[in-house]
Formats: sequence, structure tokens, C-alpha cells
Amino acid sequence: MYYPEEVIEEVRSRADIVDVVGKVVHLKKMGANYFGLCPFHGEKTPSFSVNQSKQIFYCFGCGKGGDVVKFTMEYENLTFLEAVRKLADEEGYQLPEGNVSSEERQSRDLRTKLLEINKKAAVYFYDALRKPVGQLGMNYFRKRQLSDETLRVWGLGYADQTRDGLYRYLRQCGYEDAILRESGLVNFSERGAYDKFFNRVIFPIMDVNSRVIGFGGRVMGEGEPKYLNSPETRLFDKSRNLFGLCYAKKSRKKYFILCEGYMDVISMHQAGFTNAVASLGTALTEEQCRLLRRYVGEILLTYDSDGAGIKAAKRAMPMLKAVGIQSKVISMKPYKDPDEFIKAKGQEAFQERIDQAQNSFLWLIDVMKLDYDLKDPAGMTAYTNAAAEKLSEIQEAIERENYIQAVAREQMIDVNALRRLVNTMGEQRARRNSPLNEKMYQSTSFMPRTNPKKKVETALQKSEKQLVTWLSEKPELIPTVQKYIQPADISDETVRTVLELVYQQQPVNTILDRFREDEEAYEKVAAMFNGNLLPEDVDEREFKRGLEDVIRNVKMSSLNTKIANETDPRQLSELFRQQSALQGMHID
Repeated sequence: MYYPEEVIEEVRSRADIVDVVGKVVHLKKMGANYFGLCPFHGEKTPSFSVNQSKQIFYCFGCGKGGDVVKFTMEYENLTFLEAVRKLADEEGYQLPEGNVSSEERQSRDLRTKLLEINKKAAVYFYDALRKPVGQLGMNYFRKRQLSDETLRVWGLGYADQTRDGLYRYLRQCGYEDAILRESGLVNFSERGAYDKFFNRVIFPIMDVNSRVIGFGGRVMGEGEPKYLNSPETRLFDKSRNLFGLCYAKKSRKKYFILCEGYMDVISMHQAGFTNAVASLGTALTEEQCRLLRRYVGEILLTYDSDGAGIKAAKRAMPMLKAVGIQSKVISMKPYKDPDEFIKAKGQEAFQERIDQAQNSFLWLIDVMKLDYDLKDPAGMTAYTNAAAEKLSEIQEAIERENYIQAVAREQMIDVNALRRLVNTMGEQRARRNSPLNEKMYQSTSFMPRTNPKKKVETALQKSEKQLVTWLSEKPELIPTVQKYIQPADISDETVRTVLELVYQQQPVNTILDRFREDEEAYEKVAAMFNGNLLPEDVDEREFKRGLEDVIRNVKMSSLNTKIANETDPRQLSELFRQQSALQGMHID
């Protein structure tokens, strides 16, 4: 699909970035820009900047940046075209029918048809539950104490025992076998076609925009598997979606409650805890963690209190922390899960458990006790060593000290002895992670993995980027700067291209579009247009000196490179002359 540039610009002009971002980020005006807490990574000090005049955003913390379309793509997990359509819909702008290749049209039509099929299937299952054929499913939901309103809101249904009832219905609706095969709702074999879901209560799975993208089914009576999800399709990727997110995001809560199963989520919403979500029949994934971070900065874990639930919580904690989400654990004991707890104790009791939710790290230290005999001095020593090893993994000194004191207090361990032990283990860890031992430990599974450090920018690279930033702020300087700096003088290829476009006085969004297919370059360019901006009360003489220094640094480096590669004496003489003149440069 392709929309002309003027159409994209029309969408951008109608969707003011401050209004769009302001719906999900609390922005405060500071000087020429607006600032708020970044929705893409965890932070306590606002580093997320929105420039209304240029209609771009940039986070000085995580480096994400771009225009209003890019923000919508990142926040809503949409493609470029989906983001354009969403913004156009919100602004009441009718998009024209663009130039569509046959391949693009085919892919778009396929997704549209699959959404239609899923919607019809959802209605089919919904109606079946309320007919005599669905009595078995209705009995199950009544036993689980779900109200008629809950059944309606969640679109719960039933797949009957006819084996091919849905298939025959969809064929009557005009869908061919080829598209039904793509839907994941029908299986095909030598014996013919039969429904994927059979004799199961049905839970429609919706994406963040409330579109049915798949289904989950629980078998009635005996049968395996107990729970069955739609297979991976063009619409459904269980690792990138969360059950109940389309409802939970409307709760406007600062935290979500993460559950294991569909019924846990539905029961909690029915009880008034409308910020509950669940992973889709699998362990929590990195993609799901990043999706959660777009909406909240804290997660309360309510995994089952059995061994599998504890294991799942242990796995989820570091993944959530990696994307900047703080986590706590809600104790369900003596009950197995939230659904069972709420039915037994009620809404107020569960709210008390939420209020008493334990810090996930302290919960983990508590759970570790299960692996040791604390009545045996040797067992207590082993447990203390294990707790100290966990504490030594905390890198930030103040955070580590706070946890040392908390663990010592709650586990009744001498705080000074624990601190010495943690510091010793921290030093050992540092030695193991030293470059000399990197190869020795690189295949050891228990060693923490660190991300490669970002490349340190040179003074020249900073000067080149600063030049673009200032010219974008003061385009009237372009003729003056062009006397000294040509794009060929720029060492960085991306900055060189941007400078050419700035000299042509191309709009910021047009320049950003040139780099849309290269994520790293795109964010680099966004940073240049939202870099170290000029204070409103900047001293003119001070700015002039700064600009002269930047021009001198960039040009001098370019001349040095040319001199190193030049062999013609006359050209060398000219280059040396230019260097000499550069020393006494003064800008009017």
C-alpha cells in the first residue's frame, strides 16, 4: 500500500503530536518543548521531549524518536500504514485509495478477510452457547459464577459437538477452503475438513484494538489438551499479545495484575479488578513485557501458588525488570489462584492482598527457603550464601544496600555479616566478568549477560550533529555556514545526507521519512532535530563563538583528511592556506 507524500503530510498536520502523545503521557511545558516520563522505558526523571514546532519526539534516555506516525507505531505496536490509518480515523480524515501493488493488496485483503472470519466465528460460538446445543458450556460458566453481563462483555461462547458445524457455517458465508485453512479455525485431512475447536467453551482473544484475532478453548469433560489456542496465523501471534489487554488499558491504573489463565482474568474483571491481563497459554515473553511497558510501570504477579506458578514468577521477574517494569507478588495462600481466592474470600479481601503485595526480590529470597533445611546450621549457611549471591547481582550501590538491610531485617541475619558476604561475592563476580576471563565464562549459563556498550561518540561526531541541530533551529544561518561547510566535509554518512537536506530546507518529517527503513539511523536523525536546543535567553556572542568552534572543528578535520591523501604540491599548498585562514575565522 502506498499513500502520496501529501496525504501523509495531511495526516501529520491534522494529528498534533502534543495532543496525541498527551493522551498517554503527562506532558509539562519547559521552555520551547514539552517533557514527560518516557512510555518506552522505565524512568523517574522526565527525559522524553516533544517539540511542537517540529512535530517530533525524542527520548534522551532510551534514544527513541520520530514524528507522530512513529510514536503511534511504537506505542500501539502498529505498522506504518496501520498507524497512518489510525491517526486519520481519529482525526476524521478520509484517506484516498492509494497505489497498491497486487502483492500488497493481496496481503491486505487476506488480513481483512481473516478478521471477518474471526468475527463471524465469534458470533457463531456466542450464539451456540445460548442454544440448547450449548447447555454443557453454559453449565460450566454458571458453575464458575460468571454473570450474563460478563458472558456478553467477553463474548464467551461454545464450540459444539458436530465436529464440522463452524466449517459448514463459514462455507455458507462464502469463504473458500484456502482462506479457511489460513484462519486456523479449520483442520484439513484426507478424511475432509473438521473444526479446530470441538466440545469446548470458547474465549475470544482480542488485540489491543479490540479485534478478534484468535480463540482459546477449554475442553468439556475429559480430553487433551485441557486448553487449546488458535495456531499462529497472519493475525495471531501469542507471544506478542495479552489476554484482556484491550479492556485493561482502559482502566487507567498505574499497574496491571498479571495472571496465568483466562478465567482468572475474567473473574477479576467481574470483581472490579479491570486491570488484569494474562499471557496466552505460554510463559511470559520479552515481546509481551515490552507491550506491557507501553501502558504501565508496575506489574503485580498472581501466578498460581503451586510449584509451576512459582517457577513462572521467577522467570517473569528479570524479564519485566529488563524493560523497566517494577514487579510485586500477590500472595494467594491458602488458595491456588485469583479466581479461587475471590470466590472464597471476596473482593475486599483480594484488595487487601493487593495492598500487601510483596516486593518481588524479597519474595524471591523468601521462596528460596523452600530449598534449604533452615533448622540445620549447614542448611542456614547455604541459604544465607544463596541470598547473598542474589544480592551481589544488584549493580547499583544504594539499591544493593537497601536490599541488604531489608533482607537482613526480614530473614533475621546480621546485617554487617551479610554486607561483608555480599561485597565479597560482588568482587568475585567482577573478577569473573573481567575481560581476561570473558572467554572462560562466556558459555556459563548462570553468568549474567550484559548488553554491549554503546559506541562512544568522538568530539568530531558530536560537532557534526550539533551543527545540524543548530541549523534546524536557526535556518537563517544556512547561507553563512554553507560558505565554510559542504556535505562532503562531514565524516558521518547519515549526518552528511541530513545536512544536504537541511541545506535544501526540506521539512523535518520529509527528512525523517528518508530513514524510515533504517531504525538506527532514524532515531539518530530524530535526536539531531531534538538535540541540545538553544535556550531562549542565549547570549548572542556566546552562541557565535560556539558556532565558530563547531565549524572550525568540522572543517579542520575534513582538511586534515584531504591533506593526508593529497600528493599534488599545489593542492597541498591550497589546503594549508585554507587551514591557516580557518584559524582566524570570524562569522558575521
